[in-house]
Amino acid sequence: MIRRADSMTSTGDRKTRVLVIDDDERLNALLTRYMDRFGFTVHSSTDPKSGLRMLKNDPPDLVILDVMLPDMDGFAVCRKVRETSCIPIIMLTARGEVMDRIVGLELGADDYLAKPFEPRELVARVQAVLRRGARTDDRERLRIGDLDVDWSMRCAHLAGRDLGLTTAEFELLGLLVRNPGRALTRERILDGTRGIDWEAYDRSVDILISRLRQKLGDEAKRPSFIRTVRGTGYVFIGGGRA
Repeated sequence: MIRRADSMTSTGDRKTRVLVIDDDERLNALLTRYMDRFGFTVHSSTDPKSGLRMLKNDPPDLVILDVMLPDMDGFAVCRKVRETSCIPIIMLTARGEVMDRIVGLELGADDYLAKPFEPRELVARVQAVLRRGARTDDRERLRIGDLDVDWSMRCAHLAGRDLGLTTAEFELLGLLVRNPGRALTRERILDGTRGIDWEAYDRSVDILISRLRQKLGDEAKRPSFIRTVRGTGYVFIGGGRA
């Protein structure tokens, strides 16, 4: 698994690196110049296959991925990235349709932004995603049965198996295990895992819960970790069968 470097806008003497995969050359050039002012080094590709090669050969700290790409759309690229990497992904959707956002979240994107957008907003979202990835907890490690959550390494293991969680999935799991037995509303989950207003809607939380359950091998009807509280939200039940 390729993992994100623990950086905000720099890692040691190295600037945080962002890979933009978008077929709009003018936008790529604009983002390269603009984001440099905020301490980012931006590399870009107008071709998805070339972008995937760049990601494999020299993994960046974050990927900005357009949905509308030639030959292979952004959803296919996101799916391909998630086969081997947990690197944070922000998707750009030209139409801004809810379905595009739902599909992106289901495939493992960490955030999304509708075109056209203000470059400063994109920078804010990049910084927020990296902050979530860099955050630590007073309890750097927590073990609940076979589930081991490690905030210092930003990873979780179940019976010794790395769950391969994305940034958003890890944040969600961390929020749940820090509040065992407490029903969390969808609004509380959005607030606790995003940190910025990202046009929240209930379906996005359900998608994230579904992704996390799948990696935990959890069943919605007979859960071992996450139970649905009808009309409220979700509760972590501490590894016990409901």
